[in-house]
Amino acid sequence: MKARVGILISGRGSNMASLVEASRAPDSPYEVVLVVSNVPDAPGLAFAAANGIPTFAASHRGMKRAEFDRLVDGALRDADVEYVALAGYMRLLSPEFVAGWAGRMVNIHPSLLPLYKGLDTHQRALDAGDARHGCSVHIVTEALDDGPILAQAEVPILPGDDAAALATRVLIEEHRLYPAALAALVRGQPLPS
Repeated sequence: MKARVGILISGRGSNMASLVEASRAPDSPYEVVLVVSNVPDAPGLAFAAANGIPTFAASHRGMKRAEFDRLVDGALRDADVEYVALAGYMRLLSPEFVAGWAGRMVNIHPSLLPLYKGLDTHQRALDAGDARHGCSVHIVTEALDDGPILAQAEVPILPGDDAAALATRVLIEEHRLYPAALAALVRGQPLPS
């Protein structure tokens, strides 16, 4: 039996798509059973629907954080989700929601955590004069981008890089790293190097 994964998105869902594609491998330990969005017209929902994955979408506008998170939690639990993967989900989560999925919710972040939590990570790495940048997969905790790190991937910062060029190279690594890290978590194994 494959572990049942729900993915939360707010936009195009390119990391969601990489998780879905990886889940199709015969040896994948997980299957994606639900894609949830707080943006009802998020482009990633169309990808999910086209791939036969049920979706749940509702706007969070006008709702308190905990109230909206209860809606999302209900959708995940109704789908018998066992693990939650955040893939460009641009909302802070309520403490109650995080506690309910403790140890079973992961996020991918475009920096080498603990560096550059939050937004604009690529420009911040460039502004700092860093020689390397990358991405991290971590367990979600109440603190923003602050849970235990499961895996990281590095990319060099090249002469002439701007934030867009750096983001493109980091995204390639995100698409490779996230499915492997999620699979390792589900299997209860360290990430293969």
